[in-house]
Amino acid sequence: MKRVVLVTGACGGIGSVLCRRFVEDGATVLALDIDTAALNELASSLGAGNVTPVAVDLGDSDAVRERVAQAVAVRGPVDVLVANAGAADGLTLAKTDAASWQRDVHLNLNGTYHTVEAVRASMIERQRGSIVLIGSVNGMAALGHPAYSAAKAGLISYTKSLAIELGRYGIRANIVCPGTVKTKAWQARVDKNPQVFENLKKWYPLRDFATPDDIADAVLFLASPMARVITGVALPVDGGLMAGNRLMAEELTLESL
Repeated sequence: MKRVVLVTGACGGIGSVLCRRFVEDGATVLALDIDTAALNELASSLGAGNVTPVAVDLGDSDAVRERVAQAVAVRGPVDVLVANAGAADGLTLAKTDAASWQRDVHLNLNGTYHTVEAVRASMIERQRGSIVLIGSVNGMAALGHPAYSAAKAGLISYTKSLAIELGRYGIRANIVCPGTVKTKAWQARVDKNPQVFENLKKWYPLRDFATPDDIADAVLFLASPMARVITGVALPVDGGLMAGNRLMAEELTLESL
């Protein structure tokens, strides 16, 4: 029987690749996004028989529950949830106000909670399920976007709560924390500085960045039977960024590393 996979933020740079990869893996995908036109285009490209569009604003918990229930009634209960939807607003504290703080926290943290709540009871009833949240290295260190970072840090804690409380029901919960990923979300920064990616490479031990497919690889692994006893894990997919600060280490040791 095909797994049913719910992917939020399905039309973004990472989300669309997640949908494609799960379809290639033989799953039926419930693709959730706020952009109806983009969802229909995604479903058309991957095959209407493989993808069901779920157009909804993650900020509306009742609407999320209702729209997911409608999709489940047609496709069957969700086996895997990939809570990928997210965005960042204020670049710094100085450029963050109360409204932008609430937008970042509401989408990245509250929106994820609303999504999990839409599938949690069904997973408990069926005594199985895998939840994979998409966090960020920003939730592990101060790297700008303070409200977004606070929300992503909250997701790491939330993941651990899900793992310890839902484990008894055979439900696993993990979070993937990407570093820099080349997607359209970076376009404004590329326009401001065409060398931004080249400048960032020095901070990454592998001198390279993840692609959306790299993130999908990690998600598909965590959602698979190969990870059957892995839960509560925050997995950086970041070219080694969270391993440490090579440039600072060179200053401390006065040696080239």
